[in-house]
Amino acid sequence: MIAFVLLHLAFLAWLLPLMLAGAVAGDLPLYRQWAMHVVDHGVWVGIDSDWVYPVGALVPVVLPAVFGAGPYQLVWFLLLTAANGVSLWVLTDAGRRRSAYPAAWWWLGVLLLLSPVALLRLEGFTGPMVIVALVLLGTRPRLAAALLSAAAWIKVWPAAVVLAAVISSGRRRVIAISAALTSLVIVATAVAAGGITHVASFLTTQGSRHLQLESVLGTPWLWMAIAHVPGAEVYQDWALETREVSGPGDIWILENGTGVMLVAVAAIAVVIGWAHQRSRPAGETRLLLTGALALATAFIVFDKVGSPQYMLWLAPIVVVGIAQLGRAWRVPAVLLTVIAAATTLVFPLFYLELIDLDPWAASVLGVRNLLLVVLLGWTVRELWRIGRAGGVTEAGVAEARVTEPRVARPRLDATRTGRVTGGSRPSR
Repeated sequence: MIAFVLLHLAFLAWLLPLMLAGAVAGDLPLYRQWAMHVVDHGVWVGIDSDWVYPVGALVPVVLPAVFGAGPYQLVWFLLLTAANGVSLWVLTDAGRRRSAYPAAWWWLGVLLLLSPVALLRLEGFTGPMVIVALVLLGTRPRLAAALLSAAAWIKVWPAAVVLAAVISSGRRRVIAISAALTSLVIVATAVAAGGITHVASFLTTQGSRHLQLESVLGTPWLWMAIAHVPGAEVYQDWALETREVSGPGDIWILENGTGVMLVAVAAIAVVIGWAHQRSRPAGETRLLLTGALALATAFIVFDKVGSPQYMLWLAPIVVVGIAQLGRAWRVPAVLLTVIAAATTLVFPLFYLELIDLDPWAASVLGVRNLLLVVLLGWTVRELWRIGRAGGVTEAGVAEARVTEPRVARPRLDATRTGRVTGGSRPSR
């Protein structure tokens, strides 16, 4: 807890000059503009007009403006600090669960590495919400599913966790109903406010985007531009305030990229379902977390957009994976640490060099994108192993040690003797 306080005091010191000047940074200038349209003119984006975000994002966007435009950065930071504090409180069971301390330390480290986006983007709120939901999913599935659904109406990515939970959890019916009811309440509220024609606009707004400079799919065209291939270029999309890349052959990916993503997500969902049919109840947490990480990573790898804050889609799942499964999740923990560091090197530290097509900056981005593909491969391999081994693996034993201490010792003894009653030999 002391580390949490010190880290956020350091964040406060970093942002204090902006706060004293009544200024904002990152994406907050745009958020504040939208919020002040609500406060000053009663015009709600997402309700009165199309919006790039789901309508639930209005809550964290508008709430910091309750005291006016000047303290927007300060109120945003205080709300974000509270969200991070609650997530650590739940993760560590108010500090009583010492086995979760490594996960808490890792989460603080990732927040530091990704601080340029963790403090200044909407993912700063959805990340803590997903951590809390994943921790509570086994004991309070209704509340957890409602949190996940609410988070998905701020940024879409938590839908990956909902999908994984519905497929892999023994309480899928409760989770699905709770998530659906939460969505129904949010949509009904927006429709009642007059937003029936705009509530789904975030789907079409994102679908029309081109290849973002940092995206995994855009990597070949970035290097074409560096190599001065005719027709390849990096350009500014002034409407969305982002850099995009284009070049020979990009038409196919622009027209079919969303379809490719949906196919990838569907394939992963099928593998999760297959693994669930073959795995044991003791391996449910491992399957859920691995499936959620696979789906969230696929959302990034196969997306035309590749913003740096997307790494915060993965970190909450890995945090809970470390807390629940320990060393069995050291691979994604190490991979995502390097990914987070490389992401911040690219943006904001060397972003101007990347725009100028500097090969070194592009190489750092290339390594980051390659590691995302490696992480996706790891999750798919783990899903396959879970299904093949019937859920009895090293990580499954680790999970039993955390969630079912009374049966952990017999399972470990069975592993040593090579006999598992009613099952197959544990996978190595």
